[in-house]
Amino acid sequence: MTTRAQAGAGHTDVPEDLGPRRRIKAVVLDWAGTTQDFGSQAPVGAFMEVFAKYGVPITTAQARGPMGVYKLDHIRAIAAMPEVAAHWLKAHGEPCAEDDIQAIYLDLVPIQEAVLPDFCDLIPGTLQAITQLRARGYKIGSTTGYPRSVGDIAARRAIEQGYEPDVMICADEVPAGRPEPWMLLRAMAELRVFPPSAVVKVGDTDADIAEGLNAGTWTVGITRTGNYVGLDQSELASLPAAERDQLIQDAGDRLKRAGAHYLIGSIAELPPVLDTIEISLALGEKP
Repeated sequence: MTTRAQAGAGHTDVPEDLGPRRRIKAVVLDWAGTTQDFGSQAPVGAFMEVFAKYGVPITTAQARGPMGVYKLDHIRAIAAMPEVAAHWLKAHGEPCAEDDIQAIYLDLVPIQEAVLPDFCDLIPGTLQAITQLRARGYKIGSTTGYPRSVGDIAARRAIEQGYEPDVMICADEVPAGRPEPWMLLRAMAELRVFPPSAVVKVGDTDADIAEGLNAGTWTVGITRTGNYVGLDQSELASLPAAERDQLIQDAGDRLKRAGAHYLIGSIAELPPVLDTIEISLALGEKP
């Protein structure tokens, strides 16, 4: 599943120097739903649990809606949803204020830290894709909406399974998280890669795509394993084929509307798209 004329179908003349002179310098990957945690399950339960603690039940769809942004901003976005705001007013007698947002966040972090280890399995194909990327000489960065204390848990579990990016930037380490580009720009600075057209950002949410576009990089959206399908591997496999295909299509449509240059079902499909981007760069094209 790709955009840009099905991943470069219009490129009939492949430059002969594509192999020895690669122009992509780095690939910057998201975590949950992209390399780890098939279906991006861990954040959802944590948000539902913390809002329930305040007497305000939220749905799975409400918990997933703002996925990809810094978790503090994620709480703000959920609290601003009309139905959630109405529940909060009924439960507390006044609107949810910034002090409440900060309190919810402080309660959310330990919940995330507790549940995350159960959702850290690498998505199938991750190690194989990373091996191919490194063989090409690409640097590997990562950005996440998790704060550092939670991101470190994800990183430790990934290392145990054989995946270690060259750099990880967390949302509480920059002036603002996604959709602003600061995490991605800091990752590029630490990797010492430029220009932005030599970087590819990969993720499964609108916020991931916006982060890449705002930084001036190529963007690749993940559909099947990501937040907008929102099912783990066994749940997805158990669906009738037509229903499964429709969920994946809907996720792709949303990411296309967000501006993704390319779409793939999972990270396993990333290397061929990078070949296409290499061709585009060799032909003088930019994101």
